[in-house]
Amino acid sequence: MNKQSQGVSMKYAIDSTLGNLHITIKGRLTYTDYNNFNYITNAVGEHENQQCIIDLSELDFIDSAGMGMLLMARDKAFRHKVQITIKSPQGQVGKMLELGKFDTIFLIEH
Repeated sequence: MNKQSQGVSMKYAIDSTLGNLHITIKGRLTYTDYNNFNYITNAVGEHENQQCIIDLSELDFIDSAGMGMLLMARDKAFRHKVQITIKSPQGQVGKMLELGKFDTIFLIEH
């Protein structure tokens, strides 16, 4: 499955061609992206017992709602035995995840 979206603030791509799920999120992840983010959480739920990498290397901004959406994805992953790794958070995004102690919730690769 390959899916791409170009919303106003968040852009994402979902690729599961290699047996694992790879999600790239670009731009800004804010409360306005909730509906589009549901495609991401649904994809996580469809890949039981797999690894999921969420690449944030090109995400420029995240607000508290965006952080909540990542937690929603984690909850769905937990129910479907999917291991999520957050890859390469940069700048403000990395700082927000650090302040939120997301390293105690997710495996984060810098």
